[in-house]
Amino acid sequence: MTTEVTTVYDRFTELAKRAIVASRDAAASLGHDSIGTEHLLLGLAQTAGAASEALRAQGLELTRLRAEVASHSQATTARDARDALSSLGIDLDEIRRRADASFGPGAFNYPRPPFSLAAKQAVKASLEEARAAGREHIDTEHLLLGVLDGDETGVSVLTASGVDVVRLRESVR
Repeated sequence: MTTEVTTVYDRFTELAKRAIVASRDAAASLGHDSIGTEHLLLGLAQTAGAASEALRAQGLELTRLRAEVASHSQATTARDARDALSSLGIDLDEIRRRADASFGPGAFNYPRPPFSLAAKQAVKASLEEARAAGREHIDTEHLLLGVLDGDETGVSVLTASGVDVVRLRESVR
C-alpha cells in the first residue's frame, strides 16, 4: 500500500512557485539569512499574476519596494556565515568557482536562506485563503493575502512604499 504525501508546495500554481523562487533569490541577493514576508512581497511583485497586478494597481514600484525591504530588514546577513567558515579556512568563493567549473554556473549557492517563521505562517495562511475562496491550488493572490494576514514586516514595507493595505486586501479578495 502506498500513500501519497501532499505538501503545501504541491498545491502551488507555477506562478506561485516562481514567486517563491524569486523571494529566495531576493533574500539571497540582499544578503539576508532568511526569507521573510518582505521577501515574499518582492517575489510576488516581480512575478506575473494577480498579486503583481494588484500591487501595481496600488502604485507599487519594484525599485521602491526593494529599497524599503533593504531598509526595514533586521535580518543578519549571510556574510556572518561566510565569515565563520572563513575563520575555519573554508573559502566559499573557491568552492563556488570549483562547483561552477564542474557542474555549471550557479550550481553552488550558499547559504540558501530558509523561510522565517513569519514567512512559513504566511504560506500556511495562503492555503487557508485558497480554501476559503474554494480553490484547490494556491496562486499568487493567495500568497499575497497570506502576507497581509501575517506579521508586521510585510505590511510595514508596503505602507512605507505608499500602498494602502486595506484597499489592496479588498482588491485582491
